[in-house]
Amino acid sequence: MTDTETHRTSTVVAPPQTSDRLRWFDRLGLRDAEDAGGKGANLGELVSAGLPVPPGFVLLRDCYRSSMKAAGVADELSGLHQQALTVVDDPAQLEKLCESMQQLVADAGPTETVRAELRAAYHRLGDGVPVAVRSSATGEDGRDASFAGMNRTLTDIIGDDDLADAVTQCWMSLFGPRVVAYRAGRGFTGDPAMAVVVQQMVESRRAGVAFTADPGSGARDRVAVEGALGLGEVVVSGLVQPDTYIVAKSGEILDVHVGHQDFRIVRDADGHDIRAELGPELADARVLDDDTLRRIVDLALAVEQHYGCPQDLEWATDASGGVWLVQSRPITTLETVSDVPGEVLTRGLSAAPGTVSGPVRILRSPEEGAALAPGEILVAPMTNPDWLPTIRRAAAVVTDAGGMTCHAAIVARELRVPCVVGTRTGTADLVDGQIVTVDGGKGLVRAGAQAGPGHGAVEVGATPTAPPAGIVTATKIYVNLGMPDSAEAVAAQDVDGVGLLRAEFILTEALGGRHPKDLIEHGESDQLVAALANSVERVVDAFDPRPVIYRASDFRSNEFRALRGGAEYEPDEHNPMIGYRGCFRYVTEPELFRLELRALAQVRTDHPGLGLMIPFVRTKWELEECLALVDASELGGQRGLHRWIMAEVPSVVHWLPEYVGMGIDGVSIGSNDLTQLMLGVDRDSEICAEVFDGADPAVLDAIEQIISTGRRLGITTSLCGQAPSADPAYAERLVRLGITSISVNPDAAAAVRRTVAAAERRLLLEATRR
Repeated sequence: MTDTETHRTSTVVAPPQTSDRLRWFDRLGLRDAEDAGGKGANLGELVSAGLPVPPGFVLLRDCYRSSMKAAGVADELSGLHQQALTVVDDPAQLEKLCESMQQLVADAGPTETVRAELRAAYHRLGDGVPVAVRSSATGEDGRDASFAGMNRTLTDIIGDDDLADAVTQCWMSLFGPRVVAYRAGRGFTGDPAMAVVVQQMVESRRAGVAFTADPGSGARDRVAVEGALGLGEVVVSGLVQPDTYIVAKSGEILDVHVGHQDFRIVRDADGHDIRAELGPELADARVLDDDTLRRIVDLALAVEQHYGCPQDLEWATDASGGVWLVQSRPITTLETVSDVPGEVLTRGLSAAPGTVSGPVRILRSPEEGAALAPGEILVAPMTNPDWLPTIRRAAAVVTDAGGMTCHAAIVARELRVPCVVGTRTGTADLVDGQIVTVDGGKGLVRAGAQAGPGHGAVEVGATPTAPPAGIVTATKIYVNLGMPDSAEAVAAQDVDGVGLLRAEFILTEALGGRHPKDLIEHGESDQLVAALANSVERVVDAFDPRPVIYRASDFRSNEFRALRGGAEYEPDEHNPMIGYRGCFRYVTEPELFRLELRALAQVRTDHPGLGLMIPFVRTKWELEECLALVDASELGGQRGLHRWIMAEVPSVVHWLPEYVGMGIDGVSIGSNDLTQLMLGVDRDSEICAEVFDGADPAVLDAIEQIISTGRRLGITTSLCGQAPSADPAYAERLVRLGITSISVNPDAAAAVRRTVAAAERRLLLEATRR
C-alpha cells in the first residue's frame, strides 16, 4: 500500500491568493481558529497533515461582520445581545430578544461581495455539487468551551441560492436562546461572530468509526473499527449492529465480528436521505475486506500520530473505494480493563474499574479499620458508611456481598479505588497478607502481583484530571457526590452542578460513629449542626454558583443500629430496605431532620444555589407533614428554596401532580430503588443481580410517566443512577423523553455528556428533516 492510497487528499486547487473573506482548507491550521472557528481550523489542520478530508473552504468570520455592518444592523445586534445576556433566567424574555436578533440577521444576509466570492468558491468544487454547511463559531471545539450541537449544520445543499441561505441560517444560530444562555454561563460577553464551513459531501458506500485504543479493554496497542453499509449515521446512532474489527497496531487482524444490518441509509437522486432495505445476502455479509480495513487502520494511526494522543474518528468510503476522514476528536477517557495472567482466586461484580496489586487485609467490622495499612487491599463481608475512613486508605476493595449500587461500589467509584463486590466467598477464599491483583474492570481477584503496589498503580481510565470542558448540552449533566474531600476535584470537571449530595457519608463523619439521639441527649446538637454545615459548605463553595441538591439523610434502621448506641433506639426490622427510612422517619422522629435543616439554613444564607431533596416519599400525607417541618424551620423561611423529592417508590407516578401542587418543583428519579420496588428484587443481592434490570419495560414506563408529568407541570426532572453511564441507549431514551438533567458518578460525567450531546444532535437533525 502506498502513501498516496492511504493519505489521499483533496484534488481541489486553491485560489491563487488568500482572501480576507474566504480560505480553502489547505490554507488553514489550528493557528487560524480565531478567524475560521474551531471546526474550520481543525479541518485545515487535518488537510495540512496530508490526511484525506473531503474538499472545502471556510467563510471567515469577517464575512459575517462585514455583512451585518453593511446592512446597518451591527450596533443593534450588539445592544440586543448585551441585553439578552442579562435575562437568561427569563426564558420568555430571552426567546423574544433572540427572535429579534435572528430576524435582523435573516434580513441582512450576506453582502453581494460575499455572495459573489461564495458562488465562485462553490463552483470550484463543481457545478451542482452537494455540500455540507456547518457553523464554526469562535471558541467552538476548543478546550475551554464548545458550541457543539447548538449552532446550525445543514447537509446536501445544492445551488447558489440555497447555499447563501444555508450560510445565513448558520449566522442566525449565533443567537439561539440556548447558545446565548451558554455564552452567558461561560462569561463570553463580547459580540459573537461566525465562520462557516462549506464541504463537499462524500457519497458514502461504507462508513463507521475507528478508535486508536480499544474502548472495550482500554488497550492502546490496537485499533477498534466499526463499519456498516451506507451513511455512517446508522453506526453513530446505534440503528444497526455494525461489524466490529480489532486490529493490532502492528497490522495483524486480531478479531472480526460480523454484525447484522437490515437496512442502510443512502441518498436519492434529489439529495435526500432514504432508508433502503437489505436482503439476507447483504444483511449478514462482512462490510470491510482486509485491504480496506487496513487502510482505515493506517489512516487512524496517522491521525493519532499527528495529534499525539488516542483518537476517535469517523470515516467513509466512496464509490471508488477511497477512504475519507469525516471527523476526528481525542478520546478523553479510556477505561483500562487489564487482561493479566494469574490464577483466579475469587470473582464477583465489577463495581469500580482499575487494576492494582497488594497484600490482602481481611476485616470483619469498621472498628478493625486501624489494622489496614496503606497499600493493602480491604476484603470485607460488606461495607456501610462507617467503613469510609478505611476505604479511603485501601488500595482496592473486595466484598462478599453487594451489588453495583451498594455502599462499597458507590464509595469506591467516587474515590477511584478498584472494587469487586458480590464475591460471596471472598473473605474465605483470600488470606491475610496474601499478594493478589484486583481487576475491578473484570470483577476478578488473581493470585500474585500483576500491577504495581498502592494507588499509584491503579490503571483507571477516568483519572482524577478533569476532562476538557467543551461539549454543551441542553440536558444538564450533574454529579452524585458524597464526600467533601473530592468536591474540589470534581467541580473542576465539565459538570453543571451536584444533582445528589448524599447526606449519609457526611453525617457519618459528623456523628463520629454515634447514633444521633445519643448526641442530642448529651447536648451536642450544636456541634453536630456545625460539623454538618462545614461539610456541606465545602461542597457548595467548590461548585458555586452551580446548584447543589442536598438529599436529606436516608439511613435505614439497620445502618442506624450499627452506630454506637443504635441498638437502644432502633427497631430490628426484617426488611429495612422498605422499612423505617426517608420521609416517614422525618415526620415520626423529626429530631435529626430538624438539625439537618438548621445546618442547611446556615450554608444557604450565602449560597442560594443549595436545594433540599426529600428521599423515599411514599404517600401524600407524610410529604405534607414533612414540608410543614421545612416551612417551620429557618431554611423554609428563606426565599427561592428549591424543594425536590426522590422518585423511588412507584406510588410517586400517581401522586406527583399532588406533590407539585404542594410546592415540589423538582423530582429526581432514583432508578436503583425504583427498579428494586418495581421488580421486587433487592438491589444489593448478588444472587438476584441478573434480575435487577433498570431497562425493564415496567421500569421504563414508570420513568416515562414521571418525566411526562414533570414536563406537563413545568418542573425539573432528573435521574440519578448508573444506567445512563452504563448504557448510551438508556441515556438517549431519557433525552428523547425530555428529561432536564441526568446525575451520574463523577467518573462517568464526561462520557454521559458526550452521549447526551449526540442524542440532542440527532433530535435536532430529525426535527430539521421533518
